[in-house]
Amino acid sequence: MVTTADGIFAGVRGKRTRRGTISWKGIPYAAPPMAGNRFRDPQPVHPWPGMRDCSRFGKAAIQEKRFTAVAPGRYQPMGEDCLTLNVFAPDRVSPTPRPVMVFIHGGAYILGTAATPLYDGSLLARAQDVIVVTVQYRFGPFGYLDLSAYSTEERRFDSNLGLKDQVAALSWVQRNIAAFGGDPANVTVFGESAGGSSVMSLLCTPAAEGLFARAISESPAPDLTIPIDAARVYADEFLRLLADPQRRSTRIDTDAEPIPPEQVQALLSRSAAADILRAGRRLMKFAQAADTGHAIPFGPIIDGDYVPLPPLETAAAGKTLPVPLVIGSNRDEGQLFSKLWNVLPETEKALIQVDDEQTRAEIAALYNGGHRDRIQLAADAVFWAPMLAFAEGHGAVAPTYVYRYDFSTRVLEVAGMGATHATEMFAVFGAYRTAIGAGLALGDWRSTGRVIRSVQDRWGAFATAGVPGSGWPTYDPDARRVLIIDDPDRVEHDPDGARRAAWKKVHSAV
Repeated sequence: MVTTADGIFAGVRGKRTRRGTISWKGIPYAAPPMAGNRFRDPQPVHPWPGMRDCSRFGKAAIQEKRFTAVAPGRYQPMGEDCLTLNVFAPDRVSPTPRPVMVFIHGGAYILGTAATPLYDGSLLARAQDVIVVTVQYRFGPFGYLDLSAYSTEERRFDSNLGLKDQVAALSWVQRNIAAFGGDPANVTVFGESAGGSSVMSLLCTPAAEGLFARAISESPAPDLTIPIDAARVYADEFLRLLADPQRRSTRIDTDAEPIPPEQVQALLSRSAAADILRAGRRLMKFAQAADTGHAIPFGPIIDGDYVPLPPLETAAAGKTLPVPLVIGSNRDEGQLFSKLWNVLPETEKALIQVDDEQTRAEIAALYNGGHRDRIQLAADAVFWAPMLAFAEGHGAVAPTYVYRYDFSTRVLEVAGMGATHATEMFAVFGAYRTAIGAGLALGDWRSTGRVIRSVQDRWGAFATAGVPGSGWPTYDPDARRVLIIDDPDRVEHDPDGARRAAWKKVHSAV
């Protein structure tokens, strides 16, 4: 049992593969964002009397049910009352406060849950003697619509709610993690995919200053943000879709009469969560049909206030929060999307976004045009190239370490996945040694063990002291040294340098 200002939490000791750990699950870090708190900034949690059972994960945020699978035929319950976090710790006394690692899950800002078995922090906590915290936050229409234009004195609507949820969770850590044996002055925030993009956004958010000492961004999509003008278009169209389930729109209607705030408030107050989710799905179809430039119309909103500038502009201007950063992507990033969920842009669309015709031709010439290279080009446009641009900018204000994850098991190779998106998570969380990942390690038991130890040791060393182990130099625009994570690791100078130089011409214009 752990006592905090909010109340008493009763945790559970781990069994079998998680022996030697304790977990506290489903801890509220903010009040339920329901009724009058729907579409509002996270509000303070209300303390409760007595002991709170923390043996089960909290509810997943509202999304399509299939994305909440936690086992064959089992799904995590969903609800708007989803602002909870989970704490994993070694089951032994430490003479000093432990480093803290706060994880933000991915899911393209439309799906995901901290209850996913892949994100169990027990093995990482035990191996590195750290406290691991995993966070549930709002996303999709519940977390990333800007309805603030429809606020009145009686009913206010806020924006950037998902990002503010993450800041609220980090603030909770600052207030409470010492009771769990953690050091609030030594917090590392880390995340993957949309979680990695969230880490980037936090580095560009003044309200997050002082809440973490280090950051790890795995496979971020730096451009997965929404300009304020587009956010207003999406809010308007969302409300029209919510009001009219039969509406079919394929273009931005600039002549439509604005919707009165009173009508919006009545509409949102009476709408069920399922209706809001359904309208959000239809908004995604609208964004694609109207060719708005955003395959997913949800994400941190560049409002000039809470998030002053887009991540790449913030980094280029040297205005990111000056904390050490580990950042990287995976060698075969795009294969997962090509086979399971194709949200990457077509090659032509990826190149259309390159304004200069000569640069566009130069980039195209560096990919041979085959199916795999077309996928690589799209993935490079979304993940790798802008990630390097961010790393170069942030490297001017704080030590920055860049990696490329190349390790792949035989099972992943046979499946045509390779070192694709999210596969590094099996090493970070040690999941090759749990039920969810053991099948991927068939025939590669020893090598997966070595990669788990290597990645966890580096992530743990970075969280502990700010340097990710030995032999990994910082990234700078002269040497451009990158750690290739494989079995074994190696350092390369400017890998894929020709492609990197061509894409740099695109991002240097930011």
